[in-house]
Amino acid sequence: MLQTQSKADQIAWMKELTQKSSPSTWKSMWQIANSAIPFIALWGLMVFSLNISIWLSLALTIPTAGFMVRIFIIFHDAGHGSFFRSQKANHITGIITGILTFTPYFQWRHQHAIHHNSSGNLDKRGVGDVWTMTVEEYRNAPRMKRITYRLYRHPLVMLVIGPLFMFLVAHRFAGKTPARERWSVIYTNLALLAIAVGMSMLIGFKTYLLLHLAVLMLAGSAGVWLFYVQHQFEGVYWEHSDNWDFFTAAIQGSSFYKLPKMLQWFSGNIGFHHIHHLNARIPNYLLEKVYAQYEPLQQIEPITLRKSLKSLKYRLYDEASRRLVGFREARAMAGR
Repeated sequence: MLQTQSKADQIAWMKELTQKSSPSTWKSMWQIANSAIPFIALWGLMVFSLNISIWLSLALTIPTAGFMVRIFIIFHDAGHGSFFRSQKANHITGIITGILTFTPYFQWRHQHAIHHNSSGNLDKRGVGDVWTMTVEEYRNAPRMKRITYRLYRHPLVMLVIGPLFMFLVAHRFAGKTPARERWSVIYTNLALLAIAVGMSMLIGFKTYLLLHLAVLMLAGSAGVWLFYVQHQFEGVYWEHSDNWDFFTAAIQGSSFYKLPKMLQWFSGNIGFHHIHHLNARIPNYLLEKVYAQYEPLQQIEPITLRKSLKSLKYRLYDEASRRLVGFREARAMAGR
């Protein structure tokens, strides 16, 4: 396995992987075309179908949300500098796709980089990840914090309310961040305001709000679910800083989510998440190719769509057994 190799061998393998999987301008441009054009066209169809039935317009929010997820994957790759060879091209792509997905590019890019450098590290939780407490932390936490945590981890909050709050509210504020991150929030907000005003003048504010909330809720829920399953699954790797290892965190701390082909396409191959965390410089459209070419990457047991539903029960990390457990199991453990 890769994580058992020497550091020198790991670094050499990473360099080889990067050289053989650099982005293709043509493929990147084609992915932008087959993602953004259908997204804009579907929005046009939603507006046109209002003359027929609001229910038809709402039905069209489902495929529209699928293309929004795909656009977010482009945004995500641009943030890693892996979508184009040119950093300037990545930034321009990230800013535009960030506006389409309600996410300030430079602010998100900074937080996501922290996530990649700390994923699976018990001592560096809290930035760009899913809030995860250990069993011991939960037992010793004040009552109000335990209630807040249980609400946060409830599927309705995490997968429906949470994504809407994150994209509509949390991303609208910069906080104490460097100037570039603050400005990315400001100009994203201004662009979104301009779009909202223009669409409200065209179809009415209430109608625009209804349609865009539906699209954003569906896309946001799908995106959060993908991120959740990729780091909250049976056998996931967590370790303290002293023993934390990048390669092991990538291979064992990120899942291989094997999705049906259509869902794999809409999610931009992000199910090959163990490969993405191993080398974030690989563009999404090459992840499956890399998986097929390198046998060590195929040794990871995949998580199927059905099996992934088990992740819903995981709420806490038990350091003693080194695995994720649910609240009920944590209570039983305390009783024993």
